Amino acid sequence: MGNLFVIIISSMLVSNVVLSQFLGICPFLGVSKQVETAAGMGAAVTFVITIACAITYPIYYFILVPLGLDYLQTIAFILIIAALVQFVEMALKKFLPSLHASLGVYLPLITTNCAVLGVAINNISDGYNFLESLVCGFCTSIGFLIAIVILAGIRERISNNDVPHSFKGTPIVLVTASLMAIAFCGFAGLV
Repeated sequence: MGNLFVIIISSMLVSNVVLSQFLGICPFLGVSKQVETAAGMGAAVTFVITIACAITYPIYYFILVPLGLDYLQTIAFILIIAALVQFVEMALKKFLPSLHASLGVYLPLITTNCAVLGVAINNISDGYNFLESLVCGFCTSIGFLIAIVILAGIRERISNNDVPHSFKGTPIVLVTASLMAIAFCGFAGLV
């Protein structure tokens, strides 16, 4: 139980996938203009990462390793993630068309989001069992959700303020994201 607690805190805060490991920066910067859209992207990433961890673990240990094909893990994981993203995209298009439209091109980019693939590969390389892998995947994606929603909230506030001309647009977003990364370094002493 103590090990799961360490995984939870580490995945969400200490080793935040975006602010500490710098994975998944594209949707983090691209979809963080409004809190609602950022929350939708965070929810989609949460679903994809959690399910990807649940599927990649048994495929690796029960198919690839016994057949001596463990060197194909990256290709197999990419195919699994691509199928999951297609499922999420179809579901959002059918049930939440406004969110699907607001996510735009960033939704299919979850397929190439290195955070999703990175979590699946890290779970295998860290030697996590199935439960630890699920917990790590879910908590990592919740850490992504926390980071993207915080950045979206800050960006909404910044848009209403007077920002120097040289910092308007992308520069102020990058400065904000870097300050968030520095702030999240403060969690390093927790575990």
